[in-house]
Amino acid sequence: MRGKASVFLIMMGAFAIGTAQPSLSQNVKVTPLGSHDGEFCVLDRALIFEDPDGTRILYDAGRTVRGPDDPRLGKIDAVLLSHVHGDHLGDAVQPSANAGECGKPDFSVKVTPASNTVNIVVGKKAKLLVGSEMASFFGKKIAAAGGDASQAVLVRFGASRKVGGVTITTVPAVHSNGLSPAFLEGDLAKQLSENGLTISLGPPTGYVLQFSNGLVAYLSGDTGITAEQRLVVHDHYRANFMVINIGDVFTTGPKEAAWVVNELVQPASVIASHANEAATKDGKVQEGTKTATFIEATKVPVYVPLSGKTMAFDGGGKCVSACE
Repeated sequence: MRGKASVFLIMMGAFAIGTAQPSLSQNVKVTPLGSHDGEFCVLDRALIFEDPDGTRILYDAGRTVRGPDDPRLGKIDAVLLSHVHGDHLGDAVQPSANAGECGKPDFSVKVTPASNTVNIVVGKKAKLLVGSEMASFFGKKIAAAGGDASQAVLVRFGASRKVGGVTITTVPAVHSNGLSPAFLEGDLAKQLSENGLTISLGPPTGYVLQFSNGLVAYLSGDTGITAEQRLVVHDHYRANFMVINIGDVFTTGPKEAAWVVNELVQPASVIASHANEAATKDGKVQEGTKTATFIEATKVPVYVPLSGKTMAFDGGGKCVSACE
């Protein structure tokens, strides 16, 4: 009996220790879907966010998600698109995993005029949440690709939609939102192409996602420094985690992005994105890169989105798994 009692006490102690640890099931999982496994490459944009309730959201699929049949996708409940430039909307995809090089991926499979984003939305029977004038345009595109126009859902600044346990809103971004003629057909596409013009679908957007565990994530999209990062993202939504584009020329550069993190949004942690470089080799950040500059200039923990590596974040914005 004494031996059985000892075993029972050991088991109860182990149970108590186990229950005292934070459960990973209560955290938000973030999985980058880049062009090359285990690396952060030149045109990587796509991230999957998974709420503790299982809701899965794909952000800016771009070119590195290999269409709706990409085995890395799994279930997708909603897709977010910050703007319609080809590297975010997706004008081409890789023919296979890891095709090409990290600094020059092989995007030889053309998916215009539909787009990678539309194909994923239709194939996954997901919602596409967008701001500006994008919803009406994508409703037509989705219907033409075999989906339902109602899958395109409008979310303008200050409003919100809920998908599962996640509340989603759009916030301002300082960029452009011109649609290439490659995504259009007929005479209009030809005339625009001949004149070097695009069609604006309204202002681009960032997103704020409020997860069921309390995490509030700011996804910058392509943007420069903007006052709304303080007034809206920090003061109103109180974001405690963020993903910011650091690539320079087209978005904030690494030092500007670090200033946004340090002085305006002030999250608990940040994921670098859209670096427009082969930032890593063998999974390690290379010296002299924009990514290395951003990490050095940023006061909070910076996480590099290595393709296929799933990180987990608690409700306060702290990384609790795969945080190397």
